[in-house]
Amino acid sequence: MKGALLVAGTTSDAGKSVIAAGLCRLLARRGAKVAPFKAQNMSNNSVVTLDGGEIGRAQALQAAACGLEPSVRFNPVLLKPGSDRRSQLVVRGKAIGTIGAADYLAWREKLRGVVADELASLRSEFDVVICEGAGSPAEINLRETDIANMGLARAADIPVIVVGDIDRGGVLAHLFGTVAVLDPEDQALIAGFLINKFRGDPALLEPGLAQLEKLTGRPTLGVVPYSDELWIDAEDSLSTVSDAPVGRPAPPLGSEWLNVAAIRLPRISNSTDVEALACEPGVAVRWVTEPSRVADADVVVVPGTKSTVSDLAWLRRTGLAEALVSRAARGRPIIGICGGYQMLGRTIVDDVESRCGEVAGLGLLDLQVRFDPEKTLRRVSGTADGIAVRGYEIHHGQACAAGDEALLHYADGTPEGSVKGAVRGTHWHGLLACDDYRRALLPVLAAESGRGGFVVAPDTSVHRIRLRQLDLLADLIERHVDVSAVLYLIEHGAPYDLRTI
Repeated sequence: MKGALLVAGTTSDAGKSVIAAGLCRLLARRGAKVAPFKAQNMSNNSVVTLDGGEIGRAQALQAAACGLEPSVRFNPVLLKPGSDRRSQLVVRGKAIGTIGAADYLAWREKLRGVVADELASLRSEFDVVICEGAGSPAEINLRETDIANMGLARAADIPVIVVGDIDRGGVLAHLFGTVAVLDPEDQALIAGFLINKFRGDPALLEPGLAQLEKLTGRPTLGVVPYSDELWIDAEDSLSTVSDAPVGRPAPPLGSEWLNVAAIRLPRISNSTDVEALACEPGVAVRWVTEPSRVADADVVVVPGTKSTVSDLAWLRRTGLAEALVSRAARGRPIIGICGGYQMLGRTIVDDVESRCGEVAGLGLLDLQVRFDPEKTLRRVSGTADGIAVRGYEIHHGQACAAGDEALLHYADGTPEGSVKGAVRGTHWHGLLACDDYRRALLPVLAAESGRGGFVVAPDTSVHRIRLRQLDLLADLIERHVDVSAVLYLIEHGAPYDLRTI
């Protein structure tokens, strides 16, 4: 088998990322040499690759589904929103600058070439490339500059399936309309539909699917059911919903739960850091935006952000900053990660992102941060309390003075992070996913929060849990999608006689 497929969606968060990951896992389990590809991603959820670049978290997850290490080849263009109008442009893993919509027009031809080269290289090396679209091809106002949806499909002659999320309502209209607004040449590559998150008896949907095929000339290749067990990494940090639970935690081993409040910052990044806590039995993690939730929680996590100074101002406007200061005064646990860590310090000097100059932090840690134009991008390893740990760093802010005890040490002995009472902070992403460290940390956090009845599980593996999630996805697709039809599309392309609406 040799070929490619583009998984598009009727909307953002329709399920493109998870369906693409499930297809990658299914093909890899069948022995195919498969790679993921997303030409352009807009996300603040990113990871550092082996080659020292930065790509979207979804493509790293899809790479894991394929049995591969993440590579900048899988996501050559990444846009990281810093405000409603401007984003940091990352090309082949490296930050190029900050751009707006008008600037992007000047970049489009160069980016089109980058995308074409990377996709051609992957197709020559792998049996199958599963591409994920961006947003929706129905955004015809963006068609001229499109390099991730029909622009990609047309340039590389790739068949397309369109995913619709039935939870949103109106999915049949969404699927029909997505095809109908496209020009005839683009419509010729839309080969079928897939419905995601269906609840109930599929027979109830059959009349609608039959009518959809009659109207479009295209079949629905599968109806993937909603699964309570599936909580795989969000496509984008900005889609994280306030007050939503994270994961599906098992009941506690002891007599008490440990309740974790993760602050949902406006420009949150790398929200997946807290998912490692949610893998633990008896640890309930929830996104919050209200001071009362911070006051009531056993542990509070201040995650990373793409706009540290702006989100720090938001903490102050909402009363969350005051709630954090009050927690620290009472000896209640707080963990700051990356931008969240920087906010907990004394001062931030930012002439790079916000260009606000010197700004006062929350003063919970003896830390001074200065932003450097050069972004730190690296995988790291070291020790924390004598335990081997690893992670990755993505930040402009540098700790230029730190007077507290170090949270951990790099492999060369250099100190990193801060601990002051029950307040902890680090620039490292992925630290909480280190199983031995997390198992040692949780009982300490439980003691600091007065949860003497909490008992940490002895054998939780975040890596195994994520792999099980990928296998669950592949199993759902195996059982509920016409896989033979999908494989035919991959190998032979879209049928030549598809109807134009």
